Amino acid sequence: MTPRQRRGGGRREQRNEAARLTDELIAEGFNKKQVAEILGRNASLVSQFFTKNKGASMVEALRAVVQEVQAGGPRDIDSLKRLARGHVRPRLTKGGEVARVRRRNAVRSTRTVTDEQGRRRKQWTSSLARAGKQHIASGASRLYPIIAEAAENNGKIGFTVRALRSMFTHDAGRLADSPGVRRNVVQRRDGTEERAYGANVGGPGSGEQGFDAVEFKAMVDAAGGDVTAAVKGWLVETGRMHPEAEIVYLEIRAWKENR
Repeated sequence: MTPRQRRGGGRREQRNEAARLTDELIAEGFNKKQVAEILGRNASLVSQFFTKNKGASMVEALRAVVQEVQAGGPRDIDSLKRLARGHVRPRLTKGGEVARVRRRNAVRSTRTVTDEQGRRRKQWTSSLARAGKQHIASGASRLYPIIAEAAENNGKIGFTVRALRSMFTHDAGRLADSPGVRRNVVQRRDGTEERAYGANVGGPGSGEQGFDAVEFKAMVDAAGGDVTAAVKGWLVETGRMHPEAEIVYLEIRAWKENR
């Protein structure tokens, strides 16, 4: 009878270079969590070297660490972390450009307060949500709850949009374009720009002042709950963007002012 092949046989031979080098560090007494710490990443990424063929940008760093360890050099995590830092290559897109760092698409912050009955509870303080081109095309559903919660708490709203540079009517960084926010315009190689917007009722130098969240929610509701349509409508109506523009990225920031 032909012996039954063991499940997973040959998997080691199919491992990529990042997984092979990680195996060498494991053989030297390190574990995956420590390897991740040396690389400045989380352990789930190291596991993906083995399961999802990830880790190409980490190969040079891993190789440098393996060589240092096998040559009898320092084995403490901090020393190896400093060594690896100089060899980690940024992740590239298919077009060969440096890829943007992935960030959480939604963040919510609270603080603990004591109510009138002496009970401690969580109170909303700020939120943030982002939507890219694909999510915008499907309605950008994660953005509306941020606005709704800010409206419930009489908060403020600010937002950042990205579109082709030629679709903005004002020059980048002009006070007329984005009063009341730090005008840190981000220009990208693909010809797009990110611009931040807020309201300013205190005049120049008064710092960032967001839109009233209740009024902002009413504007979004009037657009059928489509946050992107409402934001673009405001930009067009106020003379900041051309009607034919396409927003490819939208970030909503909400916060409650300290009183």
